[in-house]
Amino acid sequence: MAKVEIYTKFLCGFCHRAKNLLDAKGVEFEEFDITMDAGKRAEMLQRAQGRHTVPQIFIDGAHIGGSDDLAALEADGKLDPLLGL
Repeated sequence: MAKVEIYTKFLCGFCHRAKNLLDAKGVEFEEFDITMDAGKRAEMLQRAQGRHTVPQIFIDGAHIGGSDDLAALEADGKLDPLLGL
C-alpha cells in the first residue's frame, strides 16, 4: 500500500473530508497538524511548492494537492491505483 501523508489544521472541514475519504478506503496515513507547528508548516510550504491551504496531501512522496484534488482523483477512478488498492 502507498505511503500517504496529510498536512492538516485543527477544525478544518476540508481536512476532515479528505481524512474521511481515506478512512473509508481503509488507507492508513500519517497526519501532520500544522496548527501550532511552524516547522511542519514550513516543511509543507516547501513540499507543496508554496501552497499554503490545508490539507496538502502526498502519496508516495508525490504532491496530490488538497481535498478537492483528492476527491477529483476518486471521482475519475484514479485514486485507487495511486493508493495501491
